[in-house]
Amino acid sequence: MLVIRRFDDGKRSFTAIFLSGEPAKIFPTTDREHARILQIYKQDKLYTDILNDFTDLEIG
Repeated sequence: MLVIRRFDDGKRSFTAIFLSGEPAKIFPTTDREHARILQIYKQDKLYTDILNDFTDLEIG
């Protein structure tokens, strides 16, 4: 499962990418860069047999 999250330490913002069994990748990004990463990787709706944010929140 791929998890993408946004972190902010008050001075800089970071995107963190977590993949099961792999070390987390955390790197500084702008809001625009983070939005583009989400556009590419994040699910846009509920899919059968796919666990994503829509599954957890029952959106859609």
